Amino acid sequence: MRTIYDFTVKDRKGNDVNLSAYAGKVLLIVNTATGCGFTPHYEPLEAMYQDLKDRGFEILDFPCNQFANQTPGDADEIHQFCTLKFGADFPQFKKINVNGDEAEPLFAFLATEKPFEGFGRGIKNAALNTFAKANNKKFGDKAYIKWNFTKFLIDREGKVAARFEPTVDMKEVRAAVEALLG
Repeated sequence: MRTIYDFTVKDRKGNDVNLSAYAGKVLLIVNTATGCGFTPHYEPLEAMYQDLKDRGFEILDFPCNQFANQTPGDADEIHQFCTLKFGADFPQFKKINVNGDEAEPLFAFLATEKPFEGFGRGIKNAALNTFAKANNKKFGDKAYIKWNFTKFLIDREGKVAARFEPTVDMKEVRAAVEALLG
């Protein structure tokens, strides 16, 4: 059975990182954006990281520009924005595609393990669903991720435990992380 430890990704400087380096840790893998309505998620993500990293928790940040071009700039510009505006201290990786033929294989795997089940109820969620459907039409059956700040929770064995759409309250995400940390 495959786990995330079977994947190698690029850090923000372009160096290979085998995800087996995170074996035994609880991970939250996130596709992020610097100019999105959900960009303020960096704040509770950083707070969670600072509070829980000593218990074996890591956040892996993968910037992506496939949703309304909300992540312009190169790796250094993105990193500078995240560190200066939000104090983000968790590992940030190379900007990637999460959908289409050039999707990062890790994200195709994550989304296959925990497929999209909807954004939830409410006017805001319905509006996001409409916009996401229009954006993702170009990717067809390879529209793995529906929007920025989709989060995948990974257990200590490298298995996908949960998927959180950006509309899920960060308190719920944190509770799930803490439950896995024990």
